[in-house]
Amino acid sequence: MTKKNKTPDQLRSARWFAPDDLRAFGHRSRAMQMGYAPEEWRDRPVIAIINTWSDAQPCHMHFKSRVDDVKRGVLMAGGFPLELPALSLSESLLKPTTMLYRNMLAMDAEELLRGHPVDGVVLMGGCDKTTPGLLLGATSMNLPAIYLPAGPMLRGNWKGKTLGSGSDAWKYWDERRAGKISDKDWVDMEAGIARSYGTCMTMGTASTMTAIAEAIGMTLPGASSIPAADANHIRMSSEAGRRIVEMVWEDLTPHKIQTRSAFENAITVAMAMGCSTNAIIHLIAQARRAGQDISLDDFEVASRKVPVITNVRPSGDLYLMEDFFYAGGLPGLMSRIKQHLHLDCMTVSGKTLGENIVGAEVHNDDVIRTVDNPIYKEGALAVLKGNLAPDGCVIKPSACDPRFLKHTGPALVFDDYPSMKKAVDDPDLDVAADHVLILRNAGPQGGPGMPEWGMLPIPTKLVKQGVRDMVRLSDARMSGTSYGACILHVSPESYIGGPLALVRNGDRITLDVAARTIDLDVPEAELAKRRAEWKQPEKRFERGYGWMFSKHIKQANEGCDFDFLETGFGKPVGEPSIY
Repeated sequence: MTKKNKTPDQLRSARWFAPDDLRAFGHRSRAMQMGYAPEEWRDRPVIAIINTWSDAQPCHMHFKSRVDDVKRGVLMAGGFPLELPALSLSESLLKPTTMLYRNMLAMDAEELLRGHPVDGVVLMGGCDKTTPGLLLGATSMNLPAIYLPAGPMLRGNWKGKTLGSGSDAWKYWDERRAGKISDKDWVDMEAGIARSYGTCMTMGTASTMTAIAEAIGMTLPGASSIPAADANHIRMSSEAGRRIVEMVWEDLTPHKIQTRSAFENAITVAMAMGCSTNAIIHLIAQARRAGQDISLDDFEVASRKVPVITNVRPSGDLYLMEDFFYAGGLPGLMSRIKQHLHLDCMTVSGKTLGENIVGAEVHNDDVIRTVDNPIYKEGALAVLKGNLAPDGCVIKPSACDPRFLKHTGPALVFDDYPSMKKAVDDPDLDVAADHVLILRNAGPQGGPGMPEWGMLPIPTKLVKQGVRDMVRLSDARMSGTSYGACILHVSPESYIGGPLALVRNGDRITLDVAARTIDLDVPEAELAKRRAEWKQPEKRFERGYGWMFSKHIKQANEGCDFDFLETGFGKPVGEPSIY
């Protein structure tokens, strides 16, 4: 039996249902209108299930039935479940980018919890921005919460070859542009690369962020690694329902779990996994919601000491998330880097991280390596700074050609995506393999929403010559399934006058990943002249949500949260009035 730190009369939902007054009469009568009897909610925790299922969300197709598994668990544990639909944020279909709406989902989740008679919540997400969006909102609301990851889809298959979502799409698209893949093969690949419900099965942003949720302590042990189509996922969903009821009685809230040490654990795990570059933005935002001061410097510290030991694409060259699960999953990985972890951190299981991984094993030493035999000797990400990115930018050295880790080359600049897209297919484009391709005005405000445009396509002219990687630089993001020598999140962004706005074609740019530097080799006097001549591009929005976004979005190095949503902005919001 769980230790109860609350009595039924102290349940938050009792404010709605327990009083002997007219307003509570209305709440009870409307619940009975839905067919519920008072015995179903009286003296029981009311559990919200925030479900991001939709017909436009392929990653969450199974949530239509998984929600019933969660409800089964809630009922078994003596709770009363209420499903509350939320924004779905389909990475593949929502435009211009889901990042434009991550904070909207965070607001949706926070206000759903604040305004309804609920005592705890199961958060159902997985597709890239749903994990941070749901956790941001739940962290701000600070009710007992448990995260239920969608799980990765099954590995892809085409002509007997294993396909990884995203990573192989980019790879074979270049082969098609080079004339090596037929139209029929391309259609067959479309049908074979995504064979089941679930998130990308490469180590993209989805698997990165669900693993981070687990490392912070917000999922059940091992939950983030379970493939979506595995029966273990059904059982985990029911267990999440049972556990959240216990968490309500224990009053185990996100703020008791999400300590600075917990976020340091998440950064450590991310580095060892070969994580998505997007992890930086989301982790910084979530830490600030939890009142913890996490910055780019914390990623840099971890990058220097924690090697990449997960051999999963795109940092790895062979395996996918299904293989990672069979090899021992995240508990197995954490057992191999536990010397870098704070093992005393509390988790939603009611046990510490150290207790959760006791007995964890690795069953395939090539999928999850040892620290003495890593995929890459340092962490997955590196933070670069210099006169081109005074507030920082990020590269994923574990997933790029090593020869570009120290490079100097001339800039080829594009001010928007359409002009870049047109130019790269021009057979007469004046470009060589040592060029640094630059896309600007693609950051938080410029994009708008910082789209995943940072993996600029290699010019067709060079693709046909056999070139498959070159240095690319942008204030945009890139998909976690992407790879290559892509330098991203340049801060401050060019749209608001950051140094990237001053670069001209032919300027020399020097990067040195080992030294963590990136510089524009142009005299300061010339830069000052260009700065005086610079004019800001036209406004992206003049009304609606986009206008609000532009007024309040912070830069990439600060997590791209809205300024008014951060913990330190104003007094805490109280409970809603019930009259």
